[in-house]
Amino acid sequence: MRIIAQIISWLFVPLLTPVFGMMLAMFVPSGEDAYYQTHNLFNLYEEQKWSILYSYFFFCTIVPTIAMLYMKNRGIISTLEVDERKERSIPILVMFMSCLGLYIMFQFLPANVNISKHIFSYPLAGVVTTAVLFVMTLWKKVSLHAGGVGIMTGFILAYAGIQGHFEFWIIPACILVSGLVMSARLYLHKHTLSEVTIGWFTGAIITFVVSYFL
Repeated sequence: MRIIAQIISWLFVPLLTPVFGMMLAMFVPSGEDAYYQTHNLFNLYEEQKWSILYSYFFFCTIVPTIAMLYMKNRGIISTLEVDERKERSIPILVMFMSCLGLYIMFQFLPANVNISKHIFSYPLAGVVTTAVLFVMTLWKKVSLHAGGVGIMTGFILAYAGIQGHFEFWIIPACILVSGLVMSARLYLHKHTLSEVTIGWFTGAIITFVVSYFL
């Protein structure tokens, strides 16, 4: 059971969940009504989808991973999972800067490129969420894993709410995955119930509000 919990934890690390969320929005059929096509991601050309995903993977996964390995090598953090609350401030700032960099990059797209607001809102939600988590971590060890799946779930809820059509099963699937990740963190004794709950609701609520109302 412990091995399964560890696999779930590594599969849904906070550095990968933004990419998973964007993949769901892009490859799950949605937005059949023409009225919603402006903010539909499923109907993008394949090269557009992969170009956006590569950008997300670079900023959300590659850059923070390199930074984490550097910090581990320099002794700034004890473990790659950053188990100590006092060591979490700098890694969270790295994630904040990565999300901000991704958001700024999309701001420099040519004016004639028509792109969904969700491409901008997702990293912007990451900026706001990591800023809030940074403040929280000064006094409480909030679960970043729970925050990551919360961000993914909040994004999918906001995206589905704007589409004329969306595969409904994706929403309970995201909630199920969230439950599995939070349960895994509890089983491994990495967090308390309040820490995973606060992390998930922080990520989900902020991301939903930013993505839906932006």
